[in-house]
Amino acid sequence: MKLSSQKELSLMANTIRQDIIRMLVPAASGHTAGPLGLADIFSVLYFHEMSYDPKNPHWPDRDRLVLSNGHCAPVLYASMARAGYFPIEETLTLRKLGSRFQGHPSRHWMPEVENSSGPLGEGLAIACGIALAGKMDGKRWRVYCVTSDGEHQEGSTWEAAMFAAKYKLDNLVAICDRNYIQIDGNTEDIMPLGDLAEKYRAFGWHAISIDGHDIGAIISAFEQARGTKGKPTMIIAYTTPGKGVAEFERKYEWHGVAPNKEQAQKALAQLSEERKRIEEAKE
Repeated sequence: MKLSSQKELSLMANTIRQDIIRMLVPAASGHTAGPLGLADIFSVLYFHEMSYDPKNPHWPDRDRLVLSNGHCAPVLYASMARAGYFPIEETLTLRKLGSRFQGHPSRHWMPEVENSSGPLGEGLAIACGIALAGKMDGKRWRVYCVTSDGEHQEGSTWEAAMFAAKYKLDNLVAICDRNYIQIDGNTEDIMPLGDLAEKYRAFGWHAISIDGHDIGAIISAFEQARGTKGKPTMIIAYTTPGKGVAEFERKYEWHGVAPNKEQAQKALAQLSEERKRIEEAKE
């Protein structure tokens, strides 16, 4: 299902946010802030940008999505369910024993995903390997890698950045969720990352900085990446962790905590009000 208008994509992002809340409550564990902050980006990825076939998840010509920050699995699961990979009701088994919806994506349990993830700092290297393979085989499909800002404190991320520039992987687009939080606090207090866009340019990448909640800016960044030849693209997406729920926004304490039933009811009420505002707004 492809959505053409920014309003439709905003509504899908709102749907994804509500799905995230609903799946976290019965799990009684998991990550809240990051998935909510990434909903706009995933809405554009799955319902505007990427080519795939949910009825044939291993279609050879599909675009590949590598989720490096695997703790943000709820936003991936909600997006894939809404795209038709599996029933949305099944996502309510998140983190349950025997469920394919593990707390971090696993190809053992869910072969529809491109990579197992959990340990941070590995995803960009995985994406580089996939992108190089596509280049060597002369394929036209593209590779998208979603990363966190906190995992840029891992040296392996920067080794992958050098690799991608060396092999001119212009079929690779990475998105850094620049939300400034990690499990113990603000990234700039724990290990300052500074200007990530400038760092990536120094490593030989094309770098774009955007508001990660501006649907038009997200679409434009992907279009710019498609037009960039001879180097990979990094999109630094400035996002609000916990986006859409006042109690959760910008609070690192919600990095790895799930809402209880009362908190979830309040969150869903806020998101429902936001949905009404989107629906009533002019195109």
